[in-house]
Amino acid sequence: MRTSILLSLIVISSSVLMFAADDQEGAIKASGKPTGAGLFVNGKYLGPAGRFSVADKYTVPAGEAEVALRDPRYEEYTTKVTIRPGKTTKVKYHLKKLPTPQGPFGRLRFGGGAAESFISVAAGDTSAVYVNDRFMGFVDELNNRGGGLLLPPGEYSVRVSSPMYGDINQKVTITANKVTVIPLKQAK
Repeated sequence: MRTSILLSLIVISSSVLMFAADDQEGAIKASGKPTGAGLFVNGKYLGPAGRFSVADKYTVPAGEAEVALRDPRYEEYTTKVTIRPGKTTKVKYHLKKLPTPQGPFGRLRFGGGAAESFISVAAGDTSAVYVNDRFMGFVDELNNRGGGLLLPPGEYSVRVSSPMYGDINQKVTITANKVTVIPLKQAK
């Protein structure tokens, strides 16, 4: 009998704690153009706002929050929102395109160890890619043979923290009309 009562109290306590934790979180969903803009809440990168024209939903702490959407080809969009516990806050955006830069350019991309195709070798890795501490996209969109990031010739610092490939902190030199590949190696 004592064991039953103790077990019942543990189950009830666990349920109360589980519901209390849920009361501290809500979700955010951003939709607009461009779909793959980086979604940041209170300065923290969550992932792309969407992929293949479908908005992604992210769990975030409840409360007041600053939301930013970033894409290197567009002006940044920021807004303040209130994240309500157990609810999804929706943000609509339309980023304003920046003037098209003039070349020459070199291309920076990531590459896998196996024979590559025009299909991403890191499908699903939405870890942020920073070039000179500026958000420039995510791993999955910058790592296939036909993709990459056009940059003016020069020296750059590239930073990525990926659950699939580990931390990448590398200096690269971009040369006009050349492709610079940073190899991706599975994290141990």
